[in-house]
Amino acid sequence: MAEAPAPPPQPPAAGLPLCPAASLAERGRALVFDVLLWGQPARAFVLRHDGVLRGYINRCVHVPVEMDWRPGDFLDLDKRHIVCSIHGATYAPADGRCVGGPCGRGKLMALQVDEQDGQACWYPSRDIRPVPPGAASAPL
Repeated sequence: MAEAPAPPPQPPAAGLPLCPAASLAERGRALVFDVLLWGQPARAFVLRHDGVLRGYINRCVHVPVEMDWRPGDFLDLDKRHIVCSIHGATYAPADGRCVGGPCGRGKLMALQVDEQDGQACWYPSRDIRPVPPGAASAPL
């Protein structure tokens, strides 16, 4: 008799710490970190906007490229929107929804993030998992 397949791994009850929450300044530079998206290396980022931590996969909806124009710099000059440095697709930080440019009705892929005990933390999901220790990081 064949064994039943193992259940998929469950996300940890507690978030995975990324950095001290205070290091993410309001509308400042984001923290960029490696994840596995559908089992493939990718980058994600977390930033603080309007007092709330927001996390997304670093991938434009228009063309699947990383969006920061310098490492961790995602916001426009007015610090109101997330902007892709390649074609200018513009997203609302609150929900990742496209608000201008060539991204149509698309939306950035969100990560669940919050603050716990002074740390910025993220919660893996079925599609977005931590990179195992010693694994290769996402290509530049």
